[in-house]
Amino acid sequence: MNRKELAEIRRRMDREKGNISSIRGCYVTKSGEIVSVFDRPLRTIPEGECVTWFSLFKKVLGGVPGKTGLDIVFSPDQMLSGEEHPLLMELRDTGLREDDVVHTLYQKIIDNYRSEEDYVILLLADSYDVPQHTKDGLRAENADAVFTYFICCVCPVKTNKPGLAYSASEQDFRDLGPDKVVGAPELGFMFPAFDDRTSNIYNALYYIRDPENTHDEFVEAVFRVELPMAGPVQKAEFMNVLEEAIREDLNFEVAQTVNERLREHVEVQKQDKTGDAPVISAPEVKTILADCGLPLERLNAFEEKYDERFGRGTALSAVNIVNTRQMEVRTPNVVIHVNPEFSDLLETRVIDGKKYILIRAEESVEVNGVSVSMQDDR
Repeated sequence: MNRKELAEIRRRMDREKGNISSIRGCYVTKSGEIVSVFDRPLRTIPEGECVTWFSLFKKVLGGVPGKTGLDIVFSPDQMLSGEEHPLLMELRDTGLREDDVVHTLYQKIIDNYRSEEDYVILLLADSYDVPQHTKDGLRAENADAVFTYFICCVCPVKTNKPGLAYSASEQDFRDLGPDKVVGAPELGFMFPAFDDRTSNIYNALYYIRDPENTHDEFVEAVFRVELPMAGPVQKAEFMNVLEEAIREDLNFEVAQTVNERLREHVEVQKQDKTGDAPVISAPEVKTILADCGLPLERLNAFEEKYDERFGRGTALSAVNIVNTRQMEVRTPNVVIHVNPEFSDLLETRVIDGKKYILIRAEESVEVNGVSVSMQDDR
């Protein structure tokens, strides 16, 4: 699913725009005991409260592709003989109306989700008549496709601290005791995926709030698939490949150039009207390294190690590899963060036999928020 398709489904999270009849849920203690089960018709939920419920589901559709929004891909064998995919299909096909089927999903999650807090499992189902358009942009009559799907999210339930609250009816402040408040989802998924603006039952979209915690037990129980490499791991592996292949030729200037060129590559891809998430491949990085003047043996070594680590032809999510907002330079005792657009302000130099990283300071300089002057060379 690309960004435009995700945005199209997010717009469905609205009382008027969607075809959503109710919000189902299950409140669970951190020890795994079910406190309550509910199925609230949308027409009975006040408008303001409804917006709050929908904002939770929107989070599941708002993950960064390849980082907090991951593609789940089911194998043909699993779809034929496994129990996970048929359960998801039954949930979708019944529109979450069969209590026994819904409770099977609840129990799978409860048995395989670990939390230090109470939590709530939330579900909604929708059926979307996807409008189709001709090449000239006009809506094609009688050509709408129907996308039937459901969204699940797991949200922590936190206890608010006691405090004072203003009562408009009493025109005074009254003590507000501790309340249970639903937090943003820790994880969630949509099934099936919405690819090329149509239903793709071979895939699902999986959301995780923390890219370093993929909740593997949950994934195994609900999907039984192998997830793509987590974002932080993907970045670490890519950097290891770069270091192992380039070795002593990986100097400060080469690293600086690679970071800048990858950042530019990402910015160009972001302008792509298809809305696909920016990616990075081995040939693209190899071209950058060649432009840095590295010998052919280093270029081939990089491509070989890349293919070994990630698989030939595999493209990596750019957001996992390059930080477009800042470049970090780290020594054991000093960390420097630089706007990538001004990375040329940094350079390396050897002075009196000692290695230095120099920062060109032609404008104002502050130390702990205090403007300081720079001494001229004598």
